[in-house]
Amino acid sequence: MAGVVIRGYVPADVEMLNLIWNQVVEDGEAFPQLEYLGEDGAAFWASQDFTAVACDEASGEVLGLYILHPNNVGRCGHICNASYAVRRDCRDRGVGEQLVRHCQAKGKELGYRILQFNAVVAENHRALHLYQKCGFVRLGIIPGGFLYKDGRYVDIVPQYCVL
Repeated sequence: MAGVVIRGYVPADVEMLNLIWNQVVEDGEAFPQLEYLGEDGAAFWASQDFTAVACDEASGEVLGLYILHPNNVGRCGHICNASYAVRRDCRDRGVGEQLVRHCQAKGKELGYRILQFNAVVAENHRALHLYQKCGFVRLGIIPGGFLYKDGRYVDIVPQYCVL
């Protein structure tokens, strides 16, 4: 998608970031969280190593986001983790790929060596295809590792890429 700018979030973005994040939580198909962000959203976004906002270059409209933070501590502290969310009405327009590629560069810039995803839902074919396109390696399958909101357990596919 042409005309997307990715920048660090500012406090004025919090309401829209919460809305987009909560859409993914509500869908119940990708994020492990059960609770929605509300007033606690400001603290959540501020607590990340980096919170990115994807905006339409012309209008400034917020299209998506990512968060980047450590996956572990100490001797594994060089591994980061990220989550991505694109507004429902902006999906399948290339925003996600721009977010992932920006995140890979930002992770490297922040001194991380590996970006790891712990719980990509095996039925999330769009995400799996995108991560493969962006150079991620699948680590295997964890059977029944994700609980859909309809009560079904589905597999997850951990993966990583070297930054």
